[in-house]
Amino acid sequence: MYPAPLICDRKIPGMRKATIAAGRPSRAGGTPWIWMSIALLAHTGWGAYPVLARYLQTVSVLPSMALLALGNALALAIYAPIVLGRLDLRFLKQPIIWGFAFVVVLRAITNLLAARFTLAIYVQLITLMTPLLVALLSAGLFRERLPAFTLPAIGLSIVGSLMMMSGDLGNGETLRLTGTDLLGIAMAFGSALCLALYMILVPRTVKGAVPGEAVLLVQLVTLTTATGIISLLIGEDWGRFSAIGLNDWLIFGAFVVFVLLGANLGQIAALRHLGAPLVSSTMAWRLISTLVLAALLLGEQLTSLWQVLGAVVVLVTISAYLHRQARPRT
Repeated sequence: MYPAPLICDRKIPGMRKATIAAGRPSRAGGTPWIWMSIALLAHTGWGAYPVLARYLQTVSVLPSMALLALGNALALAIYAPIVLGRLDLRFLKQPIIWGFAFVVVLRAITNLLAARFTLAIYVQLITLMTPLLVALLSAGLFRERLPAFTLPAIGLSIVGSLMMMSGDLGNGETLRLTGTDLLGIAMAFGSALCLALYMILVPRTVKGAVPGEAVLLVQLVTLTTATGIISLLIGEDWGRFSAIGLNDWLIFGAFVVFVLLGANLGQIAALRHLGAPLVSSTMAWRLISTLVLAALLLGEQLTSLWQVLGAVVVLVTISAYLHRQARPRT
């Protein structure tokens, strides 16, 4: 799953003047550090997503669609009573919200399955390249001009990613990817592509401002319904939830409260107060979150100097690119 979308209001092509998730950012008083801290916490949550999803699928051995269905149902049960009383339900009549929700379902399913088949670090690497995909798709589909340094950023990101997926190149080791890894990486790329299309289409089709609360509510309802139906159709064993231990339930609780719900709400709040360019400029923090949590929970960590250097290349490249896009025009 992905949060209520990071919709930029001017810099990245195809992402202008959208208010579906963020509303108009408040710029008064400079950059409030409390909202920047909330943005970093939200990024931490989304960095944790592939780690927790991988743990629950490979260690707890929970069925994938049932995991999404129950997780989103619990998040919905917590969230709906809070917003329904003050939310204008007329927003729910807009077909475009449900169209976007469909894309989010595709994104969520592919993202979850990607974490099942390959390392959480690899999934996060592909996700970090979403802004670059947005720029490329906008240029290809709508003939918009690529932002400066997009192509060099893509090249450096690919080099850094290959270094992270490698062994010790200094000792002659090459890429260490299995067929399962390639399947997971392909799913992660498809998931990032869904997200990029979503971020491009939002500002081109939404005619009125739609509250982020309405978007999140629809996404939770759609994800719960769609994945629940899929789970029943393919005959997943929901009995696995009764067989897991306390640690598994704690991880599942963190997945629901801190990711599906907390990271969504935190990002919506940060977007409204800071604006999408500034919030997205710290997106590379997600990789750090993934690296730390993957090492702690899964024992998946960088094992060579080449991999560490690759991580640095990706972090610096994505951060510099997004910071450049976030700078106001002069």
